[in-house]
This record gives sequence, structure tokens and C-alpha cells, in this order.
Amino acid sequence: MAGSLKNCDDDYPTPDPILNARLDAIRSLAGGLTDRVAVMDRHFNVMYANDAAWSTASADDQPGAKCYQAFAHRRQPCEACPALKVIETPDASMGCFPEVDDTPCGMRRAFPLASSLGETTSMLVLFKHDESESRISRQPSVSNTQHDALCGLVGHSPAMRELFDMIRLVADSSATVLIQGESGTGKELVARTIHELSERKSRPFVVVDCGSLPETLLESELFGHVRGAFTGAISDKRGLFQTAEDGTIFLDEIGDTTPTFQAKLLRVLQESEIRPVGSTERIRIHARVVSATNKDLAELVGAKAFRQDLYYRLAVLPLFLPSLRDRREDIPLLVKRFLAASCERHHQPMRTVSSQVLQTLSEAAWPGNVRELQHYIERAVVTTAGPALICSDLAAKPSWPKTEDLRSAARQAERLHIGEALSAMSGNRVKAAKLLKISRSSLYNKLREHGLT
Repeated sequence: MAGSLKNCDDDYPTPDPILNARLDAIRSLAGGLTDRVAVMDRHFNVMYANDAAWSTASADDQPGAKCYQAFAHRRQPCEACPALKVIETPDASMGCFPEVDDTPCGMRRAFPLASSLGETTSMLVLFKHDESESRISRQPSVSNTQHDALCGLVGHSPAMRELFDMIRLVADSSATVLIQGESGTGKELVARTIHELSERKSRPFVVVDCGSLPETLLESELFGHVRGAFTGAISDKRGLFQTAEDGTIFLDEIGDTTPTFQAKLLRVLQESEIRPVGSTERIRIHARVVSATNKDLAELVGAKAFRQDLYYRLAVLPLFLPSLRDRREDIPLLVKRFLAASCERHHQPMRTVSSQVLQTLSEAAWPGNVRELQHYIERAVVTTAGPALICSDLAAKPSWPKTEDLRSAARQAERLHIGEALSAMSGNRVKAAKLLKISRSSLYNKLREHGLT
């Protein structure tokens, strides 16, 4: 199989089924890519590398290779591998960037790969493009805007470019994708982009808001029902899984579902079949499942509010969307995109926006993320006149704090909250962690962070 280690064609170096599923998905995604992709464990053993990655290594290095041997051409481990941060740091769920531009192996970014026990034991690494190939393929006439957008997504920040890479990587797989991010970051747009870039783009893209439907209605909507299954079921109804046949079904706000529904959804994912409400017949399904949540599902699993087995079924390919405050360099691009769309939608001539207004917009807090910015621009277009977008209400709104002020206030509040919990529990950290509803390791990390050790 393309990109496989010679001694790992059939068996992976782990018996863990979830990690094996992740490796299978990465194999199918990265096998034909020209980008270099590899998976390593915490001991630097190469668990998988595609052909593009192996092209930089000698044939002698391939069987049982260490990553520093194969990709950095060293006999000893690198002094400090930045990829290990995703294993050693509990808060590295969005992956890590190297702190220096020139790493020995050319690493661009590393992502954690969790096992069925929730432990991060290995990492997916994306490497930089080969410089010689980049010089050949780079054309002066190619506009930078090609790299600033992907379908409806916009951004040139490092976080968004890495997200674009991951979307391209996962698009043609059939594995489940879990999109996590704050409200308003554009999770549905990411799901739609994955669908549009896949071979399923000519098939349906079906959206289900799991948080807005009660359990009984959600089950009927997804799986369908037969006539007489319940009061009001006057005829048979096809479920949305059947509607999305050979396409994509997007389960939004999956974290708001009940344990009973989670158990039924888990069986659907395991068996690839549904049973309509009130029926004894099972129906095979072939829709790809993409889910999203604005909650931390790992924390919900720890609090026993979300099934662990379902979490790992949904998160075979996890994606994390950055908040707008973590990608402020993208705000001017977003403003111009939203401004053009709003002017066209409301039949107005195109408006201009000054650098001062762009700076003001870039410094605003935007707790509602991209959605709030989009609504603000549309409101400004409708309620103001003239050739330029003035945004005078923003300038007159000193109550909009900058990100640094918000973070400082949040840190102070968190430090005070932790101190009060420790005081209430007479310094017992285990009890304080339970009171705060966080894990002990999270509490210890926060104690170090706030200097409370």
C-alpha cells in the first residue's frame, strides 16, 4: 500500500482500534498527495509516511525508521522536537507550530492522535513543501488570493492556512469528521467546504440541527418512521440519512444530544445502517457523517455527559476552528468580503473602507466571532449612506475592549475562582478539581499557569 512501512503493511504498532481507524483514514487520504505527511509515536518511531515523505529518505532508513533518521538525516534525536508538544501539553488539541521556521525535518505543524482511552500517544505531522519544487511551481502571475480562500472560507493567517490544508486532506475520505469551535466561527461552512471538495459534491448535503430538536423528533428526522409509529405518523417518512445517500449529513451541535440518542447514533456509525422508528427493517446507509459542536466534547466525556465510544467514532478526523480573536489578521479580508456581499444583496454601489476603520474593526472584541462581524457589516451597509463605510458607532463604543484586556480580565477571574475553590476545600486539590468540574491534571496546569503552586 502506498506510503506504508515495509514491516507494517498489515499490522500497526498498536492494538488500539480507534488509533488504527485514524491511521487507516490517514493512509487513504495521504497516499496520493504530493505533500509530505507522516505519523510518529512519542518515541519518534515512524508509524506511517506517504510516498512523498519517503522520497526524502534513503531505502535503508525505511523499515523501522526513526523520524530524525528518515526526515532529518540524523543519527541522534533532534535537540527539542516541537511536535512533542502535542503529546506533552494537555491543551495542544489544535496542534502546534514550530517556534522556528527552519526545523531539521521541515515540520510545518503537528496534530495529536488520541487513542480509545483518550491518551495522545502519536502525532500527525505535516511537512513544508520541497523548496526546489516550490520554485518550479511558483508563478508570478498567480494571485495570493488563491491562497486566501477555499470555497467560502477566507483567511491568510497561519491557523487558517493549516485548516485549509487539513480540509483538503480529509475531503475525499469517507471517515467521520468532528469540527470543534466557538459559536460563530463557521463550522457549517467548513462542513460544506469538505463536501464541495469531495467526490460527493454532486450528491446531497443535509444539515441537521441536533440542538433544536427533542430526542423523539430528532430520531424520526434522522432515521425516518413508518405509518402508525406514533401519534401523527399518518404515512411512512424517509429519514435524513436516506436523503443524504452517497452524500454528506452534517450533525450540528452534536454535544447537545441525549445519552439515549447517542447510543442509537453509535450503533448507526458502527453498523452503517438505520432502523426507522416503528419498523423492524434495517436499511443500509452510505452517507458520510460530519458533526460539529461548540462544546469541549473531551470535557463532556470526562463529566460522563457524552459517550466516550461515540466521541472517538465521531472524531476519527478532528478539525478545530480558531476564534476570530486568534486570527485578527484575517479581519480586513473578511470585512471586504462581507462588504461586497452586503452591497450586492441590498442593491447598493460598492462602498470603500478606510484603513482607520479596518484597524478599529480589527481591534474590536467580536465575542460572536465571524458571524457577529458579518452581521455588523451588513447592519452598517443598511443604516449608513455615502461612498465610504464609516462605522461611527464602533468608534463611539469605548466599551468594546481589546483582546489583551479581555484575556487579562479572564485570567484574573479564573485565578480568583481557583483560589476560592482551594480555600473552600482547605487546600485539597482533588476536591477542588471536583468543585471546579475539571480534571486534576487541568487544575495542576492552571495552578502552575497562575503561579499558585
